[in-house]
Amino acid sequence: MKDPREVIIRPVITEHSYDMMEKNTYTFEVAKDSNKVEIAKAVEEIFKVKVVKVNTINVKPKPKRVRYQAGYTRSWKKAMVTLAEGDSIELFAVN
Repeated sequence: MKDPREVIIRPVITEHSYDMMEKNTYTFEVAKDSNKVEIAKAVEEIFKVKVVKVNTINVKPKPKRVRYQAGYTRSWKKAMVTLAEGDSIELFAVN
């Protein structure tokens, strides 16, 4: 099995992900070759919580242009992890 820190790359922080945190769903960028079972085990091991459900999305690259040079953004994989009732992940400490 892979190291959990290789599976979970970083949390995704957007307005939508903040709204989903109220419903106990957290969003992470994950390794492209990881599956739902590996993602669930990695989140449980890193954050010491119980994972109920994992939804994954392959984010496609978007066309971008800088002056005359056309290109694409990178493609990546996103995982939306739903935790058991009563569990939570403290991503940011609120002062």
